Amino acid sequence: MGKVDKNSALSTIRHSFSHVMADAVLEIFPDAQIAIGPAIENGFYYDFDLPRKLEESDLRDIEERMRRIVKDDLPIIRKEVSRDEAKELFKDQTYKLELIDAIKEGEVISTYTVGKFTDLCSGPHVESTKKLRTDSFAILSVAGAYWRGDEKNKMLTRIYATAFENPKDLKAYLAHLEEIKQRDHRKLGADLDLFSMHEEAGPGLIYWHPRGARIRNEIETFWRAEHYRNGYELLYTPHVGKSWLWETSGHLSFYKESMYSPMEMDKSDYYVKPMNCPFAIMIYKDTKHSYRELPFRWAELGTVYRYEKQGSLHGLMRVRGFTQDDAHIFCTAEQMESEIIEVLRFSIYMLKCFGFEKFKAYLSTRPEKSVGREEDWKAAEESLRKAISNEGLQYEVDEGGGAFYGPKIDLKIEDAVGREWQLSTIQFDFNLPERFGLVYTDKDGADKRPFMVHRALLGSIERFFGVLIEHYKGAFPLWLAPDQAVVIPVTQNFDDYAKSVEAMLKSAGFRVRSDLRDDRMNSKIRDASNMKIPYALIVGEKEAHDKTVSVRNFGSKEVRGGMTLDALVNEMAERVRSRN
Repeated sequence: MGKVDKNSALSTIRHSFSHVMADAVLEIFPDAQIAIGPAIENGFYYDFDLPRKLEESDLRDIEERMRRIVKDDLPIIRKEVSRDEAKELFKDQTYKLELIDAIKEGEVISTYTVGKFTDLCSGPHVESTKKLRTDSFAILSVAGAYWRGDEKNKMLTRIYATAFENPKDLKAYLAHLEEIKQRDHRKLGADLDLFSMHEEAGPGLIYWHPRGARIRNEIETFWRAEHYRNGYELLYTPHVGKSWLWETSGHLSFYKESMYSPMEMDKSDYYVKPMNCPFAIMIYKDTKHSYRELPFRWAELGTVYRYEKQGSLHGLMRVRGFTQDDAHIFCTAEQMESEIIEVLRFSIYMLKCFGFEKFKAYLSTRPEKSVGREEDWKAAEESLRKAISNEGLQYEVDEGGGAFYGPKIDLKIEDAVGREWQLSTIQFDFNLPERFGLVYTDKDGADKRPFMVHRALLGSIERFFGVLIEHYKGAFPLWLAPDQAVVIPVTQNFDDYAKSVEAMLKSAGFRVRSDLRDDRMNSKIRDASNMKIPYALIVGEKEAHDKTVSVRNFGSKEVRGGMTLDALVNEMAERVRSRN
């Protein structure tokens, strides 16, 4: 959720609408408990403790009541009250009483009243409901939300809505939401037969179907080749480690709640790994190293497991088991700047290859509590700034927002509908080299501590795949498409020619199949379009005689007849080569 300027005109409108919505809800449920109702990025919400689940008809009723309240031109009145007055005013409202108790002594306590509804609130709000419009708001959805975000507390009903200054902006935003809905990777994943989830494995664990696995294989094959080409070596490490490893790394102290329960083997506790980094460190420690060997650039497609809360799981975007495209760089102080510059360049190059063009960097610097020498932090932060400058990226600085063990860059991409996704991370670590006693022998013969950098480029294969699905709306570029072409015979008389075209394209390295079902040609063409297959190759008597195909590309109604097989291979090969 983005930052919200509570004093902006639009934020004030939305905050005022949240109170109007609460007034409408209390008309329907007079005994409801009310919690909080802030303006947020792109809208507002209000949390309620209601006597029953809301139905779709309730939402329409709430909207109509909100319109009536707006039309009534009711003043929105601010009043400052004492703590005792506030408690008396909200004596029947459990959540408001808890909020009042949390207000520090001496702080102003204010309320706002619209119609019959009074809320504990610091504002600001519009002066009256006539400043709001009946045609510029909409209720969007209902969700569950734990009070104060703590799953130990009661689950409340959260009503999400949005509002704008005029109906044109509302209409544009609702159209944008509809476009996002159509791109939902969970729906497209099912429609295109890419992946699924099943209770037999538990929530948050992904089953990759053959078509999804094809795309994953292309992503990983390209990833490996580019890493070798850019000076990395690849690692494969175990999925479990003894408790000692996680005690030494600090995960059992700081991260245990997000780790799966241990399993006992050979009288020792083992944990499935939530991170890959301790395993790369064990490989580093396996032998002694000289400064002449550094830098080490070690990459791994390592599957990790994290016990995420079930309520936070979301398709491919938030899972419990995922394959992280990790890399760990071990280098000297002198090599640090050039390594960071290169890793950011490589990250942007890779993301551009997958069709992303707009990037923004977020630099997080040293927090108050941290480990490591001050001079190392300064040098690391400067190397990150220089790398960002070299790439000419827009960036924001989160002063003091770094992890206790090192500064970092988070790289965000913008997708086809303008949403930001955080993918690449470049993170210094002054903690693990110290905990595990990593050293190298410098040119003066002394043992020195190497710099360690964590780097996740795509983030994770699962989440990156989800982003790709939504970015392309399931219509993947040819080089990634699970089926690059389907051969469709006009009638069964041309099945043999269809199979020969399929065989020739397969021998040229393309993913292709023939649709030989006992169905009409137009139905098969429609199915190919629904599955977003880039090439539908139609073959009949003329094509079989001339050794050609008729080509219909996804998204086009044009049919290009008489294309020779050599011309088709050359065209497809060029599109794959250019990743267009």
